[in-house]
Amino acid sequence: MKADIRKIVESKKTILGKNRTLKALHSKTLKTVFLAKNSPKTLKSDFERYSRISGFKLVNTDFSNEELGVICRKPFFVSVIGVLK
Repeated sequence: MKADIRKIVESKKTILGKNRTLKALHSKTLKTVFLAKNSPKTLKSDFERYSRISGFKLVNTDFSNEELGVICRKPFFVSVIGVLK
């Protein structure tokens, strides 16, 4: 899973963060969303609801937001990764 996420991030077809991912969701350009295991429950429930409505794949990872930041090679925590079509 870690290698898959790193490969996706290196492909430059990803966006990081809740706000940017929601914006992409509204423009219907999302294919998949990865959530950190310690994301807030409200964030998880929002994306689960949006996934049912919009049909994108939602993946709840076994990584914390700190680990996702390291996997993405960013100096900050990452709770949401959106993959574009």
